[in-house]
Amino acid sequence: MKTKWFSLLLVLALFLAGCGQEIKDPVNWEIEDFTFTNQNNKDVSLADLQGEVWLAKFVFTNCTTVCLPMMANMTELQKQLKQEGLDVRIVSFSVDPTVDTPEVLKSYAENYGADLSNWDLLTGYSPEEIDAFAMENFKVVARKPANEDQVVHGTSFNLVDQEGVVRKYYDGINPPTEEIISDIKILLAEE
Repeated sequence: MKTKWFSLLLVLALFLAGCGQEIKDPVNWEIEDFTFTNQNNKDVSLADLQGEVWLAKFVFTNCTTVCLPMMANMTELQKQLKQEGLDVRIVSFSVDPTVDTPEVLKSYAENYGADLSNWDLLTGYSPEEIDAFAMENFKVVARKPANEDQVVHGTSFNLVDQEGVVRKYYDGINPPTEEIISDIKILLAEE
């Protein structure tokens, strides 16, 4: 009888341990439909990302400041996700689409050692469109001041769920890698 109760308690404990796993302080911003062009000149839309967990960020190739550590950090995070066996897409939106052609973006990512099999670097819109898109969907600016070559933009890594909702954002310059991986595991368990 003791063994039966112990087994029942063990099963109940394991069940309860899996419950209650939630992302702390979610933002729950819905992303509007989009179709942009990736580094392979292929269209990528929100519909293409449905059913997948993905990380989004804003970047541009001639950035001399924040993009450098952000690209290095995302590339390292991509490696860690692969080591953990976590199936996550990465989407980078160029904030300087007049310079960042698909070919330029591909070369840029390859210089960082990014695995482009699950990483889309997007362009194919106007600077005004990406500024509005960034503000409406990710609550950040993506604006190029007049007569300057640098773009003011957000530095977050954004975790997007299978339904196209930004669930949380993190510092992309000093990312909390363990927290990001933990939150990804929570989303993947929700499938």
